[in-house]
Amino acid sequence: MELKLGVLALLEAKPDKAGDLKEFLIGGKALVDLEPGTRTWYAFQIDDTHFGIFDTFADEDARQAHLNGAIPKALGEVGPNLLAKDPELNTIDLLAVKHEKGD
Repeated sequence: MELKLGVLALLEAKPDKAGDLKEFLIGGKALVDLEPGTRTWYAFQIDDTHFGIFDTFADEDARQAHLNGAIPKALGEVGPNLLAKDPELNTIDLLAVKHEKGD
């Protein structure tokens, strides 16, 4: 199934909460593993306080299921404690995707 859509969320941790946000994101993989429509999911760190999430989907239904799922709900609960500001959430259209053989 072709990947057509994505979500890019950029997060800024409060200076004293970066470690907690990092652990939250690492633990988030277990929640995303339960989402059959989320084809890829990446949590990443840009610098000391800036983090992000990038995920991909084959269709809009899968993307909406993710946006209404466990990770955004959990982030909404811990966000006020961990984040310096509201997340920057971007829905994107994928223009080209490279897959390695065996993926």
